[in-house]
Order: sequence, then C-alpha cells, then structure tokens
Amino acid sequence: MSMDTLPERVQEWASLLAEGPCLWREGRFVAGRLPSPAGQLVLLAERLDKAALARSLPILAAEQVEVELSAVKRIAERDLLCLSLSAWSPALKARLQAVADDWDLACVPALPTAGEPGLVLMDMDSTAIQIECIDEIARLAGVGDEVAAITRAAMEGALPFSESLRRRVKALAGADAAIIDQVIGRMPLMPGLTTLVTGLQELGWKVAIASGGFTPFVCHLQQQLGLDAAFANTLEIRDGRLTGEVLGAIVDAEAKANILVNLAHEHNIPIGQTVAIGDGANDLLMLAQAGLGVALHAKPLVQEQAPVCINRLSLEGVLGLVQAH
Repeated sequence: MSMDTLPERVQEWASLLAEGPCLWREGRFVAGRLPSPAGQLVLLAERLDKAALARSLPILAAEQVEVELSAVKRIAERDLLCLSLSAWSPALKARLQAVADDWDLACVPALPTAGEPGLVLMDMDSTAIQIECIDEIARLAGVGDEVAAITRAAMEGALPFSESLRRRVKALAGADAAIIDQVIGRMPLMPGLTTLVTGLQELGWKVAIASGGFTPFVCHLQQQLGLDAAFANTLEIRDGRLTGEVLGAIVDAEAKANILVNLAHEHNIPIGQTVAIGDGANDLLMLAQAGLGVALHAKPLVQEQAPVCINRLSLEGVLGLVQAH
C-alpha cells in the first residue's frame, strides 16, 4: 500500500496492520518484519496525520535506515505511530526533530516495556507543576525579579545549580514562612500529570519526584498523587521566618541521577526500565542516566542534549512512550 492510498489520519490505518508489521520498501508498505531492529521511532500527536511519516521517511531513507511499521495506538487521547529501525544514531534524532511540525517524536535505541516493572522519576518545578516555587515565594516576599533572574540563569546552564539555589534562598531571608502555604494553595499541576501518574500506577510502575525545590511542595504532591517517593531541599525556618539557609546536602544534578539509580536498585528495576523527565540543565544527568530521558518543554540547552524532547504534548505523551513498545 502506497502513502497516497492510505487514509489521512494514522488512526485509520488498522487495515494496513491487520496481518502484522509492515516494511517500507520502494515507496510502499509490504508485509514483513525487521530481523534485528537497532532503534525505535515513535511519532505522537493529539491527532497524527500521515504527513508526519511522509516527512520522516526521506530522512530515514537518506541514512539508509530500513523501517518497520509495527503499531498504531491511541493512548491517553493521543495518537502514536510506532516504528522499528534497522539503524540508529544520535544525529538521527536531531534530523527528525528538525522536520517535526505539529507532532512530537522519540528516536532512541530502545523503549521501556509497559508489561514489566518500571520507574518514572520526574523533576517538579516546570515539569510536574507549571510554576517555579522559589520564584513564587520570592514574588510574595517582594524579591521576585531578583530571584527569577537567577532561576533563569540556572535553568539555562549559565550558573551552577547549587550556587544559584543558595543565592536565591539567601534573598528570602526574613520572609514569613506562611508564604509557603500560600504557594501550595495555588500550585497548578502540569497538564497530563494526573493522567501520567494514574496510568503508571495502573501498570504497577513506581513514580517519584526528585526536585531542586523544597520539601513542603514535593510532600504535598506525594500525598496528593500517591507517589512512591519524593526528594527535595529543606529550607531552614526559625521563629516562623525563613533564615535564608538550606539545611543538608543540596539536591542538584548529580543527586538527581543518584536518586534514580538508588530507587531502581531499591525496587529491583533495571535501568532500561527507568524514565526520567525534566526541563532544566540540572536535569540533564538524570535524563542521561535513565533508560529513557524525556525533556518536557525544555530550555534550548536541554533540547540539544536530551534523548527525547516533548514540545507539543505534555506529560500524557510520556505515558504513550511507556506503552508504545
């Protein structure tokens, strides 16, 4: 079957796969299977049209990559097209990303398997929730612009995270600790978060947060969503006011990566069955350490280095990737 004769919407391709996987050969799909795939490509969108595949195939052909169309799925109200590839390289992801119009994609050596135990570890600020909590605290404390500028520099990789955190917290010295509860009371969840967490829990997966933010916020999310673990920094409070100090070791990029490894070991989960999600430079080590690292609406530096970038969908797209294989 040629591209011209296929229905416009990918979800209507059921007849193409009625008898099993298909290979793309000489401008047509024919029955067949790759003997030993070396990579996986998933295209996903709220509504996925065949243009996504039509624009991806020439890039794969130019690299002499054979393509097996293995599945068409709809997960969390999103369309997925799942393909196996005969070859994979880091550069291939960048080339495919460059032609992505209104769809997201994952181009990786392997994907986790939903039917086996797994772990998702995510950042909190601008990943699990839509705000940066320290910026909100600072705004209520009257030092919003100063702290927000430091936050931007840290997330873009222009400032070491630990240094930036201590500088931002120092600016909060003397603020009323009641501000924390005000921020918790209006902490907007990222779209797709509850869908992702509920879906993972139904699969029997572990879900946790590792944040460079603060314990009151991650503990609130842990209780609200029934998360398996939550890690963050501890603000020092004396006489109802912030002292401007952080207690204990800071949860920085290295700590997040270590948390991923330790949680996987604790629950006897292979690293290949782990997923990390983040948006800032301090998430890059965690994304690289995981079996599948996903950058969500990320900063440019993270977009360049992350294995997978989700820019158009939100966290529900990660649930699709977990169940794509």
